[in-house]
Amino acid sequence: MAIAKAERLMNLALCLLGTRRPLSKRELRESIEAYLEASSDDSFNRMFERDKDDLRELGLVIETVENLEGEVGYLARRDSNRLPPITLDAEEAAALGLAAKVWQQARLAGAASGALQKLRAAGLPEDVDPYEAHGALEPHIPVHEAAFEPLMLACRDRRPVVFDYRKATAARPESRQVEPWALECWRGHWYLAGWDRDRGAERVFRLSRITGRVRTRAGRFTAEVPDVVTVRETVAGWAGEIADRSALIRLRTGAGYPLRAKAVSVRELGDGWDELEIPYGHGLDAWLVEFGPDVVVLEPAELRADVVDRLRAVAKG
Repeated sequence: MAIAKAERLMNLALCLLGTRRPLSKRELRESIEAYLEASSDDSFNRMFERDKDDLRELGLVIETVENLEGEVGYLARRDSNRLPPITLDAEEAAALGLAAKVWQQARLAGAASGALQKLRAAGLPEDVDPYEAHGALEPHIPVHEAAFEPLMLACRDRRPVVFDYRKATAARPESRQVEPWALECWRGHWYLAGWDRDRGAERVFRLSRITGRVRTRAGRFTAEVPDVVTVRETVAGWAGEIADRSALIRLRTGAGYPLRAKAVSVRELGDGWDELEIPYGHGLDAWLVEFGPDVVVLEPAELRADVVDRLRAVAKG
């Protein structure tokens, strides 16, 4: 069975690479023997969609084109699927090895290992082992959210998504229609940056607040996708990294070391409390809530009100 599937994938790849015009599903079915043997149209459609996804996972760039009659066709252009010779020195190979090891504890471990195998096939020197160099380093990025993988694939394929999202100040989740741009990890949390269709503006969503299943939708993006640097700046701003003013808080003695590391000044108040001046940017209220009763906001008033609202929402469940 494994050999039959490999042969079917190879035949499909050859058809898509060998054509000069998009081929419809009907034409592909008539050209590949395994598809002709499918028991029904539904069986063929399921088989074809799985094969197409498998080829994309292997790195084949498959384009979907709609002709004037509205019929959808597929092709893989040779110029889009041809890489120049890959030349890596030992340090570059080591960097790739470290990047692959980041994902060894996540569901992307297989994809990371497969990427290194493809580099081997493309010319990575045999005497260079990207896993061995700097072997004492064990980088790790936690990926616990179930929404990570479907959102990663949606970002890659430029597919709109729908999911239920619970804001920190809301008791119940709301449905969101989003054009996903990129995923970014900040302070151990994953964030999705994208275009919120309902609100007509860019938004950042924390993956841990996504509830239920992420569903993909057909159709193209309606908003322009910014470059990766702009997306990272957007995530940093929404997550609270960019600060343009200061806040004054009381912090229990011996607690909140991440806040102390960010503090501009610290003053002992006695009775087990310290007073800290910390940078204040978007997202600080959500961060302060994580410290619970160890933090009391003194000023500004709007930050104090935001923290109180979040705590009330948590108390209501």
